[in-house]
Amino acid sequence: MIYQIVTSFIAAATFGVIFNAPKNSLLKCGIVGMVGWVLYYWLVYYQGFDQVVGTFLASFLIAIISQFFAKKFKTPMIIFSVAGIIPLVPGGLAYDAMRRFVENDYSVALPLAAKVFMISGAIAMGLVFSEVVNQIIKRSMATRQ
Repeated sequence: MIYQIVTSFIAAATFGVIFNAPKNSLLKCGIVGMVGWVLYYWLVYYQGFDQVVGTFLASFLIAIISQFFAKKFKTPMIIFSVAGIIPLVPGGLAYDAMRRFVENDYSVALPLAAKVFMISGAIAMGLVFSEVVNQIIKRSMATRQ
């Protein structure tokens, strides 16, 4: 688990560098990616959740933490969410799917591609759902005042 924590932190922080995130937010980007990956890893490998469900819940948490950091540090949310979501991106699975397509092994390629699309959709849905929940909370707070 230590290996997972360290590598996910490095991956997220490094992509923060690649995306030209401000230097003072790189540590926070790494933390966001690390927390999201640890949740995903714990859900999938210790709790037996499906990869798609684990990805959805982890991306939801990443978006929540990104919103919190954006408010607290007065930085755009996208800086944290883009770098933080990187460990969840199914790049290796997408590569395997494309390789199988090129090798004309469609019986293996199609299920892999479907899994990639579902995981990618789960990432998008987690980010969007978090924003919807945030907007509902904001509106309910505004109506109370």
